[in-house]
Amino acid sequence: MGIAMNVAKKVVHDKIESQIKIAQAKLETLKAKAEAGKANAELKAITDLLTRKRAIEQELDQLKQTGEAKWEQAKTNVESRMSELEQSVRALEGKLITA
Repeated sequence: MGIAMNVAKKVVHDKIESQIKIAQAKLETLKAKAEAGKANAELKAITDLLTRKRAIEQELDQLKQTGEAKWEQAKTNVESRMSELEQSVRALEGKLITA
């Protein structure tokens, strides 16, 4: 595996890791708002999103170990799941803000 590939892997890993941290912070804020407002449906949704976030973290760890041949597909899968998580977090933010 070449140096360029290692650098590319590191960049992707760092980007997704940063996105995960941002999602975690938003979810913690939303959880506090939902708990204060006794929004049980939103609390369940937050718990589900936290579970999805943990799964993405595990996939990201596996991505580090993925060989070059399967790396691109694995990266696409992780990026797609991260995008879905971010969309879900934004939707939940919208619900809690308007509630």
